Amino acid sequence: MTDVSDGVLHTLFRSEQGGHEQVVLVQDRSSGLKAVIALHSTALGPALGGTRFYPYADEAEAVADALNLARGMSYKNALAGLDHGGGKAVIIGDPERDKTEELLLAYGRAVASLGGRYVTACDVGTYVADMDVVARENRWTTGRSPENGGAGDSSVLTAFGVYQGMRASAQHQWGDPSLRGRKVGVAGIGKVGRHLVGHLLAEGAEIVITDVREEAVRLITERHPEVTAVPDTEALIRTAGLDIYAPCALGGALNDASVPVLTAQVVCGAANNQLAHPGIEKDLADRGILYAPDYVVNAGGVIQVADELHGFDFDRCKQKAAKIFDTTLEIFARAKSDGVPPAAAADRLAEQRMAEGRRA
Repeated sequence: MTDVSDGVLHTLFRSEQGGHEQVVLVQDRSSGLKAVIALHSTALGPALGGTRFYPYADEAEAVADALNLARGMSYKNALAGLDHGGGKAVIIGDPERDKTEELLLAYGRAVASLGGRYVTACDVGTYVADMDVVARENRWTTGRSPENGGAGDSSVLTAFGVYQGMRASAQHQWGDPSLRGRKVGVAGIGKVGRHLVGHLLAEGAEIVITDVREEAVRLITERHPEVTAVPDTEALIRTAGLDIYAPCALGGALNDASVPVLTAQVVCGAANNQLAHPGIEKDLADRGILYAPDYVVNAGGVIQVADELHGFDFDRCKQKAAKIFDTTLEIFARAKSDGVPPAAAADRLAEQRMAEGRRA
């Protein structure tokens, strides 16, 4: 075997990142599709999670990302109170260059071959229009357009859930859920970040933003001149007087370089897998920084796409997403009583619910 194969097999079967129920490697030569579908757990029901389309450096990196994301979805779905386990898929390639209708149809057939054990949706690099194509070959597809029987863009409720988690964080940290006058730094103002900025502006927060795309920043600052922009995330996390830091781009935002210089007292954002490695959650706690576990507060989107399977109702979903406020406070309370960081408390609660699901 090659070194890459050895590395992948080690990750699947012999590392702490493994332990998944099923991992499927997919290839369709005619369309160029190369994908990994990872099912972490179906203890609570069919695995549910999005499809990421990303130019990974190699196959091992793609497998590792799929495994981490699938595991995170198990925990997210458990704490969101959904009858779903966790799964995730990644398509290897540049979505701007490699995404074609043929490739998406081939991917849909691959998901359909699992017979409903995995329900897919949008993620980084995939959109509602893509799910409409995938759904032509796979009935276990969510995140479709309303015209095709779907709920549309899930980023609206994802942002709403993060906003609720942020209010809960403020309640725990300062004794008041109001964000009025709080200085909030948002890193990444894409699909979710821009909706989050809207919620924060409506409540009267002071907002600082950054994004690698200058056009995205310009659209916000031209519409809302009261919003301040800084050149990059390095500048954002060092902003004086920052109350809350909201990572809303890719994962790994909380790492050995960023945590020591972070000025915010609270971290609550939409990005998945914000903790770069185990132990970072303790570093945050040691600095007195309250961390709202990412998979808890960004569950609004998965609440929406799960509801799509039963006939989508936006008001019903928004009511469920509003409960993220209560779940976040429950986790902070458990963290305090158990003497552990909130990330550990969230994991314990999710694992408890999955274990109860297996026994049911």
